Amino acid sequence: MRFTAKARRGMVALAVVTGLAVGSAACGGGGDDDKKPQSSSSASRTGGSQPDPQEGQSEDPIAELKGPSGLLLQITSAVRDSGGFVTVNGALKNDSGTSVVIPSALSGNETEIINNGRSLGGATLVDSKSKKRYYVLRDTEGRPLTTTGFSSLKAGASIDVFLQFPAPPASSTDVSFQLPLFPSGVIKISG
Repeated sequence: MRFTAKARRGMVALAVVTGLAVGSAACGGGGDDDKKPQSSSSASRTGGSQPDPQEGQSEDPIAELKGPSGLLLQITSAVRDSGGFVTVNGALKNDSGTSVVIPSALSGNETEIINNGRSLGGATLVDSKSKKRYYVLRDTEGRPLTTTGFSSLKAGASIDVFLQFPAPPASSTDVSFQLPLFPSGVIKISG
């Protein structure tokens, strides 16, 4: 019995040491990290792990939607992911000369999304080819998979935004993007 307990402690110690060695190797990096520019995203202030809004963005917007109070939504990409999702990236800008409070209507009218604060949870993709509407996805706690945590924009300021939707069929590449208080716009899904 004493031999078994001693062997068990040895195995646990070996597992801990191995885990620490692998963890430190993974965190160590290759030494060239000082030369890489650091990027930060101001798209979400809620923390957690959310997709990087810069992923897949191009220089020219694929759609521009003008909303109330000088708000401008520039959509820069709509990429179909291998997991069956579409990630829409862009920027929400304040083109007016004064600070703008982001309308709560952009969050939509679903109680579950409204309870999680300001977001772009009211957005939808409409596939007229298959006659289906796709709503912003939610995590297991009901939070929308979109940029959250913003309430106002100063004059001339912008924030990077992202939204995730279920992917329409692969044959549907042109869909209509809709956001409350903004006109709809046709975007092309790549990937």
